[in-house]
Amino acid sequence: MEPGTPATGRTARGRRRFLQLLLAMLLVALVVGGAVPYVSGSGRAYLSYLVLAEREDAEGASLAADEARAAGGRVVQDYPQIGAVLAYAKGGFAQRLRDRPGIAAVGATRTATVPSPPGPLSGADFRRSEESASADSTQGSLSDPAEQDDWNLAMIGAADPATDSAALLRTPAADRAGAAAAPTAAALRGVLVAVLDSGVDDTHPDLRDAVDPRASVSCADGRPDARYGAWRPDEGVSESGHGTHVAGIVGATRDGRGVTGVAPGVRIAAVRLLGPLGQYYAENIVCGMLWAADHGARAINDSYFADPWKYNCPEDPDQAALTEAVARAVAYAQRRGSVVVASAGNDSQDLTADRVDQRSPNDRTSGPAQDRYLGTECIRLPGELPGVVTVSAVDRAGVPAGYTNYGGVTIAAPGGDPDGGVDGAVVSDWPGDRYAALAGTSMAAAHVTGAVAVVVAEHPDWGAEQITAELETAAAANCPTGPDTCGDRRFYGAGLLALP
Repeated sequence: MEPGTPATGRTARGRRRFLQLLLAMLLVALVVGGAVPYVSGSGRAYLSYLVLAEREDAEGASLAADEARAAGGRVVQDYPQIGAVLAYAKGGFAQRLRDRPGIAAVGATRTATVPSPPGPLSGADFRRSEESASADSTQGSLSDPAEQDDWNLAMIGAADPATDSAALLRTPAADRAGAAAAPTAAALRGVLVAVLDSGVDDTHPDLRDAVDPRASVSCADGRPDARYGAWRPDEGVSESGHGTHVAGIVGATRDGRGVTGVAPGVRIAAVRLLGPLGQYYAENIVCGMLWAADHGARAINDSYFADPWKYNCPEDPDQAALTEAVARAVAYAQRRGSVVVASAGNDSQDLTADRVDQRSPNDRTSGPAQDRYLGTECIRLPGELPGVVTVSAVDRAGVPAGYTNYGGVTIAAPGGDPDGGVDGAVVSDWPGDRYAALAGTSMAAAHVTGAVAVVVAEHPDWGAEQITAELETAAAANCPTGPDTCGDRRFYGAGLLALP
């Protein structure tokens, strides 16, 4: 017998048992302490998917849900208005579904995995109302502007010459003879506008009378959460004040303090899209668009672009599915009488030409973005979808802003200059009873949305096409003079926004 051989074997087995016991104790301690919610690994990672049936109705949504579950997915929300569902699943899910009978498209809505699907949400449905929310730059928190020097409102003919010195900037088109009187606050109160964005602080003095809690919601995870206050911004998320700023431009109250919106008195549906990861995923947009349409919004403001792909290309099956889902939601809203307004973007790019995407996918957890060389078939969502009013930006002089995207836009509106300080940017509301100066096509789109509300207040029976045509006619007469005129339709579309 070789000395020590048996003892060596028993010692190795004992060490293995000890290490296994130690590892188990460590895992238990970590889980109890909340440090390790799950053990990572390719088999435990989930992606979110939109599954679209060929039928764009409740029957299609039911079929999509059945097929998704059969393929191993967990359905967390259905969209019966457009024949689609939101499901979470592990790898290979989309490939298993794409050839199934009755399925039109399946696409992953994100590139970064999550540990699990979202937990239960009480009341996650599309209950209808009984009656009928980037490259923007901020100049910091400001003191109360007291509704003074609203150059942006003066440019479009919405300033009050009795109280606002900036009304001297009013263009001749806005003062043309025979112009109709502005709609009353009571008429505007009958109009609902949805702000699909990062959330809206309805406790702000300028907005507390504007935001309608019954029509407001959070779609931050693709499910409508109508619990009170869910629509408010999450302070822990970057740019969470953006939606409050946009809402102020649309409809802040005229009361002698703060700022005034283009349509003071309008009701605002605050629809929060921005989730805790700081993304505007396709399911968030679909949820928000459907909610706004079902609650009677006559204008839907979209001052963002869809994540994780700045531009979605039809040759990529995931991106094609996301485009189809958002397109169905936009078309549904348009059929229900909504004018969908979207920002053109702040990349100084021609949307009718080939371009480079240097940001996508922007939900990646590591590594730099790779340059994507794209053709015109790759589109920005939702701004380049059919019938969407896409808005470019001009500065205080009426000249196209250096950052604005152009080409194929519908109309131009005040967006401001990010380097122009408080006097050159657009001043509006900010969470916590504050104010900020921002510049971007987000601000420009909000002006158009407010103008849509004004037209609806005057002509409540008009459809989306009539409303858009009225704005285009007024814009054509409100063009600045100089080297960059409305003759360059790449930047101005029909012209510069003016209240009809």
